[in-house]
Amino acid sequence: MKWYGQLGYRESVEVEPGVWEDQIIEVNKYGDVLRNFSSNQQGAKINDNISVSNQISIIADPNLLKSFHKIIYITFGGAKWRVSTVEVQYPRLIVTLGSLYVEDEDDGD
Repeated sequence: MKWYGQLGYRESVEVEPGVWEDQIIEVNKYGDVLRNFSSNQQGAKINDNISVSNQISIIADPNLLKSFHKIIYITFGGAKWRVSTVEVQYPRLIVTLGSLYVEDEDDGD
């Protein structure tokens, strides 16, 4: 199955001379869905945690290959999903998705 969507990665940007701030940069990319799998994890919450183990093979440009370790989410099925692993298989990146990405939460990175 083909995939087209946004990929978000964290980049430090100089907002004023000498003042750096982390910002999320979004880029549109093409790729292929290698694995399409989901599971519900029951917890002590009212709603179950949704998690996927989808793998997407993304065609990477040189800039993305340099900053693959900064990728934090990918859009898939109308939602943003947190990236759990990224494997470099030049000229592609194999990205494994995890839980839903929530923009208001601190990533802790």
